[in-house]
Amino acid sequence: MRVLVVEDDQRLADALVRGLSESGFVVIHVTSGDDAIATAWSGGFDAIVLDVMLPGGVSGFDVASALRARKVATPILMLTGRDAVEDRIRGLEAGADDYLLKPFAFGELVARLRALARRHLPERGAVLRAGRVSLDTSARTVAVGDQQVQMTAKELSVLECFLLNPGHVLSRTQILEHAWREGEDAGDSNIVDQFVGRVRRKLMSAGTADPITTVRGLGYRFDSPNP
Repeated sequence: MRVLVVEDDQRLADALVRGLSESGFVVIHVTSGDDAIATAWSGGFDAIVLDVMLPGGVSGFDVASALRARKVATPILMLTGRDAVEDRIRGLEAGADDYLLKPFAFGELVARLRALARRHLPERGAVLRAGRVSLDTSARTVAVGDQQVQMTAKELSVLECFLLNPGHVLSRTQILEHAWREGEDAGDSNIVDQFVGRVRRKLMSAGTADPITTVRGLGYRFDSPNP
């Protein structure tokens, strides 16, 4: 699961990023409403953890409203220290799917995020497809036609990034942010190229044409491979 955390309190943000990463989530963190809108608009998130009180004049309510106006359907879990019923109603009317009051138990946050993602999954589909290539996001399995393709967890994440954005050129930074947890040491500077190469070779070894195009100076594009 890929989660966008929008929180300006650095201590809480650090705890959320660390805890969610340890729970198996891929986490991207931003601190302002404007950055939240721009990042969420880029797509590829399974859920958004959104603080109500943000700096810069753009509140969590504003972020939720802006995303829904742009037809971004990603589930939103709002965090707030304000217990007024009116605030909760305002958040839900702005487009939030759930509400969690601070302070909260971290286990409850994780459970709510997973529940939101499950409810949202039928809209996006548990299986991502491009041509003969399919990735079951629940079972974490890959196939080319009827042939199963064995991939590591990191290779699966790289492929998932492509299948969420078929036909779009993805920069190495975008792939890195999707497949590597925030703060995780990616190692070599060309680590993305290495993993893209692994994914490419494994898919081709299963009998499909090369689905990944290298766009010089920009990154990679995944096209639906021909039989």
